[in-house]
Amino acid sequence: MHGDNRLPRSLAETAGKSESCAGCPNQQACATGTAPTGPDPAERMATVKHKILVLSCKGGVGKSTFRYMRAKHAKNNNFGWSPVYVNDNLGVVSISLMHSESDDEPAIWRGPRKNDLIKQFLKEVHWGDHIDYLVVDTPPGTSDEHITLVQCLLDTGIDGAIIVTTPQEVAMADVRKGVNFCKKIGVSVLGVVENMSGLTQPLSDVKFMKLTTETGSSVDVTQDMISCIRENAPELLDGVFAWSQVFDSSGGGAERMCEEMGVPFLGKVPLDPQLGRAAERGKSCFEANKCSVSAPALKSIIEKVVASIKMKEDLSGGENKETP
Repeated sequence: MHGDNRLPRSLAETAGKSESCAGCPNQQACATGTAPTGPDPAERMATVKHKILVLSCKGGVGKSTFRYMRAKHAKNNNFGWSPVYVNDNLGVVSISLMHSESDDEPAIWRGPRKNDLIKQFLKEVHWGDHIDYLVVDTPPGTSDEHITLVQCLLDTGIDGAIIVTTPQEVAMADVRKGVNFCKKIGVSVLGVVENMSGLTQPLSDVKFMKLTTETGSSVDVTQDMISCIRENAPELLDGVFAWSQVFDSSGGGAERMCEEMGVPFLGKVPLDPQLGRAAERGKSCFEANKCSVSAPALKSIIEKVVASIKMKEDLSGGENKETP
């Protein structure tokens, strides 16, 4: 890529000099080129083999796949900030882990403060000597945070972005912007995931309700239904799933969008109540085989992403850097 029209604003000649910069606390530093840079992110990121962005221009589509343990907080030491390890091979760092004194305390920050924190994540977190994957869960939209993140990772290489959407057109209208954002800044789209693709759960987990039309109230008749099924068709309680459409996908969903935009379609993940419970408890969906609906779909998507990265690595002779 080339041309200032595709560079982050802080790299352009108008940095700190345009009307939109008025009032920004970093205006003078940007205009004179004296903004402090601190340690080079490349020094920290050199030990990370692969870097993947997870994004979507639409909020509430399910980008975050796990929740940290609330009782833990990141610690600062001579090596920098230490991630909170929720598993032997899974560490996490978030704003709340580093800065919030209370889970209920909001972070009310303007753009420059958020951008500084992103740089802090990349420069000051000690991930260890050899990390296979750094997965960055980005906020909705295509804003300063995304530009700052890409800018900081340019020299260390970004394998690409996984874009998450839900099936309905109102979500994909925004997600298309995310795909085009990646294309414009030179980040490869590893693929699109259609999340919440129908509510799917074992029949034995379904709750049956009888609606009283006169009053609008409902009565739980689950035990009666299960007893009836067990007596007349017991095989339905083992291996049979109930499915219902939650979001309208009559327009073809994410798969058709991918065909139109020329990007890979990674697959569909159903709306699985067991996955929601696992996330609330800070547990892996692959643990104890409880997420029998969503875990296989997620595993298939992970395998496709890993295979795609490996193929790119083989084609580039082991070098895995993309420079916009």
